[in-house]
This record gives sequence, structure tokens and C-alpha cells, in this order.
Amino acid sequence: MATVSIEDAQSKLAELIHSMAPGEALIITDGSQPVACLTATDAPPPPTPRKPGTLAGTVTYMADDFDAPLDELRDYMP
Repeated sequence: MATVSIEDAQSKLAELIHSMAPGEALIITDGSQPVACLTATDAPPPPTPRKPGTLAGTVTYMADDFDAPLDELRDYMP
């Protein structure tokens, strides 16, 4: 477990983060007192691309009046 002062952490935070391995911890100290612990995580897996048409045929029922105007909205229609 590495230790770094709060001043060094402030000035080199991006560099420290990029140099850490997954699961590695870094203790940040103020003087000799530990004040924070920074732990690297695994990168999330990239999202799998979706394929067009994968849900084709899943809607098996649609009402005959699906496109008909709703009674609740008749007052707003021209």
C-alpha cells in the first residue's frame, strides 16, 4: 500500500490514478496522519452493441383501435 502526502496528491492526482493497478490502494496523508484511501477499480466492460431487429416479432397483439384517438383527448382535437 503506497502512501503519498496530500500536497503531492493534489499536484499529481491524474498521474497517480493512471499508475495504479486494479485493487491497489493509495493512502493520502496530511503530515503523518492518514486522511484518505484511494482504491483503483477494474474498468467496466465495454457495452455490447445492439443489433437492429432483435425484438422483431415480440409484439404479438395490438388492439384494432390502437391508432384511434383517445376519448380523453377529444376536447383538444380540431
